[in-house]
Parts: sequence; structure tokens; C-alpha cells
Amino acid sequence: MNSRVYMAVSVALLAVPEQLLAGGLMLYEIGTDNVGLANAGAAARAQGPSTLASNVAGMAWLSGTQITAGAQVLHGNLDFETDDGTNIAGGNSGNAMDWAPGGSLFVTRELGNGWSVGFASYGDFGLNLNYDNDWSGRYFLQNGELTGMTLMPALAYRLDEQWAFGIGLRAFYATLDSQMAVDNAPFERLQRPDGQMKYRDHDWGYGANLGVIYEPRSGTRLGLSYTSEIDVEFEDGLDLQGVGPLTTQLLRDRGVLDASTRIDMNVPQTLTFSLYHQLDEQWALLASVNWQDWSRFGEVGVDLDSDTPRSATLEADYKDTWHLSVGTQYRFDPRWLWSAGVAYDSSSVDDDKRSLTVPMAENRRLGTGLTYAVDKQTDVNLSYELVWLGDMSVSQEKSLPLNDPKRVSGEFDNAWIQALSASATWKF
Repeated sequence: MNSRVYMAVSVALLAVPEQLLAGGLMLYEIGTDNVGLANAGAAARAQGPSTLASNVAGMAWLSGTQITAGAQVLHGNLDFETDDGTNIAGGNSGNAMDWAPGGSLFVTRELGNGWSVGFASYGDFGLNLNYDNDWSGRYFLQNGELTGMTLMPALAYRLDEQWAFGIGLRAFYATLDSQMAVDNAPFERLQRPDGQMKYRDHDWGYGANLGVIYEPRSGTRLGLSYTSEIDVEFEDGLDLQGVGPLTTQLLRDRGVLDASTRIDMNVPQTLTFSLYHQLDEQWALLASVNWQDWSRFGEVGVDLDSDTPRSATLEADYKDTWHLSVGTQYRFDPRWLWSAGVAYDSSSVDDDKRSLTVPMAENRRLGTGLTYAVDKQTDVNLSYELVWLGDMSVSQEKSLPLNDPKRVSGEFDNAWIQALSASATWKF
């Protein structure tokens, strides 16, 4: 790869702020009662309209017209502490995880003769990193946000008492916004404040959700759900502010300064298998196994549109992830339902591949929630979940754009994320 293409690929890598949850960016937490189960049984429960997000076939089990509206907030501890291996002045990162609100809306309607239709709006992709602007890793990333919102009409058909099938057509709106510092004093020969490089864009992508549920006997359901890969493209020129003449000239010489950089990435396809089993009138057991195709997400296409167009593929060495979860539900009163679940998610990056823009690791989830039936038509739910990532070491080095080696080394100490969700369901 020649130096100009290498520069474009490196700039693209620094502009893509990949985040953490679920082995990558895919979130199970979308402001529904699924939070309290840590995703256990998600593709088989079919207990409300939010089944549209986990298995579209589940709405075939819902009668009449039902609406679920949910809201949640995410918050965590993601503080990077540098060690003696760092050669950049600055300091620790501060907590990079701001409070992040979210919401969702699901509507289902039974048409008769086995047919049901629905519509879903939810965000299950992305998070943001907000490091201190003057921290030691500012030349790798200061702020980054990659988010996705799904709008999905869906159709389900219940073939008989045992089988149901569903399909959803997914419109996916993605936004990318990132910022990093640019060193105006290479090799510490000059005394100049940092410049900044910004990259931002948005795009629509399209895909499909498919689902099937099999109920061999009343109270026992097996669910299989598939979400297709979605391709999104971001395109923007590099917005440089306060960048010194030497760096500006170098970017111009390599054809990057006035070029439009296109980043092509793939939202992973997923496959989920779930079990829901009603033991008696009070107790139920739930479980899920989930696979996510993160190795494809790690193959990021980069196109530099200038007088001499160039293309390359950035291989970030991602690997596919697995999710395992088990949970239970206990109805201790006709109006009250208690849920709890635990889960494990593998990491999409090995420890030696972890970076400041990809602070991911295997994680463990613990969730619990309560659902209360206000009356026959209205249920409300409050759920909480803790996601534990533990210690995540990082040692990262770069020499671009001026061949001035910069290294950041240290650890995210006791990293965790918590989610608090509230939702209401109305039945007509």
C-alpha cells in the first residue's frame, strides 16, 4: 500500500469511534423489559410489542392492538489511566461515558386469519466516547459517536397453534461524528497549541429481520431470529481547525486535504435462538444464544475521492462474538411479575488489538426488573442492568502525520455500564 493510501486509511481509522456493548456496538438495551432479563429468552418470549426488536414472529401471539413505549438512560465508568509507557503530555481521560438517553416505540395489530402487522422504532446500535480534550490520547480520539436508529414495518403469520413466521423491512439511519487533536509541535521543536480534525456524516441503510417461533405445547416456545447485514456509507471532507502549516502542506501533498473520504462499513448480521418455558403458573425459565458477525464489521472500506482517487480496505482484525444468557420470571402476585437474568458476551477484539477507539472486552450482565399490571389494559415495567467489563489494558502507537512516534499506554480500570429503563404497554 503506498503512502498516500496508507494516510487515507489511517485517517479513516481514527475517524471511526467504535464502542463497547454486546461484544461490539449492538445493544440489547432499548428501553424495554428485556433489560431486566439480560436478553434471556428474547426471541421466544412474545410477551408484548417489543418482540418486534427480538423476533418479528412473536407478534403473532399478541391479540388486538398493543402499543409499548419505552425510555432508558445509559451511564458508566470508562476512565483511562496512563502509565510510564505513555510519551504524550496530558493526563488521564476522565470518564468517557456521558449519560446517554434513549427511547423506543412498538405497535402491533391482529388482523385476523392468523395475520398480524406491526411497526417498530428503536435504537440498538452505537454509543459515544467523550474523552477530555487535553488528555494524553487526544491524538487518537477526543470525542466519537456512532449511532443507529431503526424504523421497521413488519408482518407475521400464525400458521397454526404451533408455528408462526415473521418478516420486518428495516430502514436504518446511522450517524458518525468524531474529533481528534492534531499535533502542531512535532518532536517538541515548536510551541504551538494543538489543532483539530473533525469528521461527520449520516446515511440510510436497509435490511430485513426474519423470525420463526415454534410452540410444541402450551407455555413452551422456541424462537429463531435473524437480522441481515446493513451497509452504510459515510462521506465527508476532513474538517481541519487550527492546524499548522507543516501538517497542512503534508496533507495537501498526499492528496488528503481537499479530498472527500468515504467510509464503508457493515452493521453485522445476527442470529438468535431462544427458549421460553413456563414451569407453572408462577415460574418460567428463559435462555438465549446469539451470534454476531463482527469480523465483517472489521473490514472497513475507504475511498479517497480526489484528483487521483484511491481505495483500500482497513482490516481491524475483528472476530465474531457469542452471547449466552439465562433468566427467570416469577409471578408472585396476579399483578406483579419479577424478572432476572445473567449473560456473557465474548469480545470482538483480542486484548492486544484493543485500542482507544475500540475499548471493548468480554462482558457480563446482571439484570432485574418488575412489571406491574395497572389494569387489564395497561402494564408498566421498570428494569435495571449492570454490564461489567473489568480492566482493559491498551498500548497504542502512531507516527502519522509527521512521523513523530506517539504512544499511549495504560488501562481502563474497573469499567462498567448500567442501564435503567422504564416502559408502558397498552392493550386495546
